[in-house]
Amino acid sequence: MAQTIAIVDYGMGNLRSVYQAFHHVAPDANILIAHNPEEIISAERVVLPGQGAMPDCMKHLQESGLLEALLDAAKDKPLLGVCVGEQMLFDQSAEERANSSSAWTPCLGLIPGEVRRFQSAGKLQSDGSVYKVPH
Repeated sequence: MAQTIAIVDYGMGNLRSVYQAFHHVAPDANILIAHNPEEIISAERVVLPGQGAMPDCMKHLQESGLLEALLDAAKDKPLLGVCVGEQMLFDQSAEERANSSSAWTPCLGLIPGEVRRFQSAGKLQSDGSVYKVPH
């Protein structure tokens, strides 16, 4: 029987591109877009996509009703974060929340650490241009 991969839909993910990527690399898997906690709980593997600003992603995840199921799944299932979804796995992010006195956005706390912006000031190539990391 094919394993189920649940891609969590909390309103901020790049769902179509993530779905297509998994369909390409795991054509025999049952890949579904998870809209409710039961779909996350019943899946063998879970994917947390993300697109946008960290504070908005965390807010949407908390309001989606999927947060507890996601945290429960993370205890004993493979969990992959994609884009901002990967960053959400850490303790906190340096992306500020609007109307907040804190410079940090609390995240899921599944991986100890902080997400910070790369410091690019002073990183010059031999020709004097700013060093760019290809992606």
